[in-house]
Amino acid sequence: MRLALVDPSRTTRLIVSRLEARGHEVVPFADEREALASIKADPCIEALITSAELKHMSGVELCWETRLLATCRRPIYVLMMSSQYDQRSLIEALDSGADDFIGKPPLAEELFARLRAAERIASMQRELLRLATTDPLTGLCNRRGFFEQATEACARVVPPDGSLSAIILDIDNFKQINDSYGHETGDEAICACARAAFPQGALVGRLGGDEFALLLEQQTLSQAVEVAEDLRLRLAERPLDTGKGRISLTWSVGVGEGRPGDTVDQILARADAALYDAKLKGRNRVIGAHAGMLTRSAVATDGIARAFAV
Repeated sequence: MRLALVDPSRTTRLIVSRLEARGHEVVPFADEREALASIKADPCIEALITSAELKHMSGVELCWETRLLATCRRPIYVLMMSSQYDQRSLIEALDSGADDFIGKPPLAEELFARLRAAERIASMQRELLRLATTDPLTGLCNRRGFFEQATEACARVVPPDGSLSAIILDIDNFKQINDSYGHETGDEAICACARAAFPQGALVGRLGGDEFALLLEQQTLSQAVEVAEDLRLRLAERPLDTGKGRISLTWSVGVGEGRPGDTVDQILARADAALYDAKLKGRNRVIGAHAGMLTRSAVATDGIARAFAV
């Protein structure tokens, strides 16, 4: 593990730094403010070991500030050391975000054992996160994982120079594949699409069923349309062997571009409207969203209104 160690005592820092002999990487700090800035900037730091007695803020405050930096995808294990190893100090540390508490100066073997427990917990958290955000059939992001990362990507876009585009791909005539060849072949078709040459660096997810989505940072609408057309052609060039013969797979593709302040839902709604248009125009094609394009829900609402008008 990569650990941030905060303690004003040089002796304590030397003791804890012996963890490096057990395979850990220790980044020592005498100043807690520098440590906090480093934890913010370095996502590889997985744990914090801090003294309760610091210069500019208490160890309890540092625990709290560090806990605010932790996310579901970046758990940070916090271990507090204190020369006052009593029940009150223990309760205060745990209530402030510490995961564990140890006396100071720490005994080497006890510290090693507690960090082994921390590694087990971190490993379990990573596996739970993987299960919660990964589609088990394709290995891509599932809907939840895609939207979590896409939301972060939207926050990174800085107008007016930043750009963000979304692509939605839907396998053509997928129900016929299932009906004609069975659900096992349908799953193979979905996996074949997942293995299609998605561009490196793109966020890719299976939104559900036979629908996939891509998010492209720093890509305009025209650039994303080029990417989508390349994906369409590559898939069409890879027939699927079903055991009962080879079938061609194609998909209809819609592309939408983000605007300043857009949410993920708004960008995907434009791509989805373009996908709907691609389906209506004969499938196996790429269409980019334009200003006057209605979303599917708007199309449905308009259709109901027309029916009542008649």
